[in-house]
Amino acid sequence: MACFFRRRIAAKLGKTLRHSEEVFIPAVTAVPVMKKQQTADFKLSISTLRVNGILPSSGDIQLQTENLACTLKQDSVVEEISAGRGVINFKVNRKFLAQKLLEPFGKGEDDKFGLNSELFLSLKRGTTLVEYSSPNIAKKFHAGHLRSTVIGNFIANLKQSLGNNVIRMNYLGDWGMQFGLLGAGFGQFGCLEKLKQNPLQHLFEVYVQVNKEAEHSEDIKQAAREFFRQLEQHESQAVSLWKQFREITVREYQRVYQRLGIHFDVYSGESFHQDQAQEVLQQLQSRGLLKTSEKGTGVVDLSLDGDMSNVCTVLRSDGTTLYITRDIAAAINRKEMYNFDEMIYVTDKSQENHFSQLFQILLSMGHSWAQRCRHVSFGLVQGMKTRTGEVVFLEDVLDEARARMLHNMSQSSTTKTMDNPEDTAEKVGISALIIQDFRGPLQSDYKFDWDQMLQAQGDTGVFLQYTHARLCSLIKRNEGVEAATFDPSLLHEQTSVSILQHLLRYDEVLYQSAQDLQPKHLINFLLKLCHLIASAHRELPVKGSPQDVAQARLRLFSGARSVLANGMRILGIAPVAKM
Repeated sequence: MACFFRRRIAAKLGKTLRHSEEVFIPAVTAVPVMKKQQTADFKLSISTLRVNGILPSSGDIQLQTENLACTLKQDSVVEEISAGRGVINFKVNRKFLAQKLLEPFGKGEDDKFGLNSELFLSLKRGTTLVEYSSPNIAKKFHAGHLRSTVIGNFIANLKQSLGNNVIRMNYLGDWGMQFGLLGAGFGQFGCLEKLKQNPLQHLFEVYVQVNKEAEHSEDIKQAAREFFRQLEQHESQAVSLWKQFREITVREYQRVYQRLGIHFDVYSGESFHQDQAQEVLQQLQSRGLLKTSEKGTGVVDLSLDGDMSNVCTVLRSDGTTLYITRDIAAAINRKEMYNFDEMIYVTDKSQENHFSQLFQILLSMGHSWAQRCRHVSFGLVQGMKTRTGEVVFLEDVLDEARARMLHNMSQSSTTKTMDNPEDTAEKVGISALIIQDFRGPLQSDYKFDWDQMLQAQGDTGVFLQYTHARLCSLIKRNEGVEAATFDPSLLHEQTSVSILQHLLRYDEVLYQSAQDLQPKHLINFLLKLCHLIASAHRELPVKGSPQDVAQARLRLFSGARSVLANGMRILGIAPVAKM
């Protein structure tokens, strides 16, 4: 594994520069594989040593580089050391490279590859609570919630794979004035029979209708306010109808989550914290943080000079609470219940100010743990429509992705006969959706493109799945050839070496993803791995090769397949074995 070589190089540096080898480990990085060009395996940037005070920060950096490179001694593992421009390059023995990297795959330790790295020792492990997806109940699952759902799932998977205890929470929008509108609207336009037949569709229709009426009817607005007041005061009829809406919605959502391969440990919601929100108001009052505005609303002053130039409203003039009041209560309650070490909220970038205010208020209330709360924001998806061009619900998008993928598979000459083509098409279609969503920085808006997303060639989810299925097929066809041991010296071709060099970067990529919680690093790594595997398929045949060569190549392909599958699972993609 990469850490064996990184530590070996760090030990040389520690001995020469008279520092603990631990300080050099993060500074020794794997060199990205260059197309059709041989590269070193690891490099060390001299500027990093200067910044850390290990080398003098003044003087000619190139002279320092060359002097240090000359001082370091080669050995049986690190066989070449050379100076580049401000960096020292290290090339390791090719036999050792293959042996150490592919060793875990013969011991049944496939899932641990790259995860035992010393790079992760600097990461704080503990309990991570991730709040994501969080749709509003009594509404169909809109495609706009797909981003929060898949990004949150990736973050939860990544944190779990790195050894954190992860709590996956779905914080449903199940309270607030929209329920006043829906409750009032259901009384006028609702039908219990339609609610049984197609629950979410009927609630959606009622909500659209009542919103339209409320635009020019003060009576409807008043009825909505009255219904929400009844909810806040726990009046049985209002609460009974609300409970019915909530149970129906959660059942429908769970069906969609099952299709996406996503689960939650906790289904929470704003409604859980309505009483606690009153306690929050009392605490704000007792700390002198709650002020009354000219409009009669309750506000917290967040302005630096205390001049009310930046206030956050936490109480309506009619005495009802707001979303942020319940969010404050929810955060405090979660800390008490789960004693998390960090909490991550995953919502779109329009809510950045909301979370900034939330964290500021929590800190003002004396909750220092709010510094360990984080908002991961994301941009919008443009042009996500089905053929009909209607309002886009997530199930419509999943159905269309499956149908298009099924069609593409039926047209392809390479598609294998399979027991359940619909299930495969579903998984591959979801992979395509996720990869298109994750390719760029999360904060960027992106344009949804059906045709580009489902291409088998190019950097798509389909290409990832096709590569994985092809490797599974290769391994299955050669059952009995792969042995417990192999001769690593037989993996000397540049095509083999390029895959091995690329695998050296896996722990670094996971470390980078853990730092900024962006999936693009892992995706770029996996796509590059797929391109290298495609070259190896052409240039390193297993069939017809001498048995010892076939065994060595199969070990290489088997290792690559395992890393590809593990990386896909972290992204939230279920690998398929046949395509």
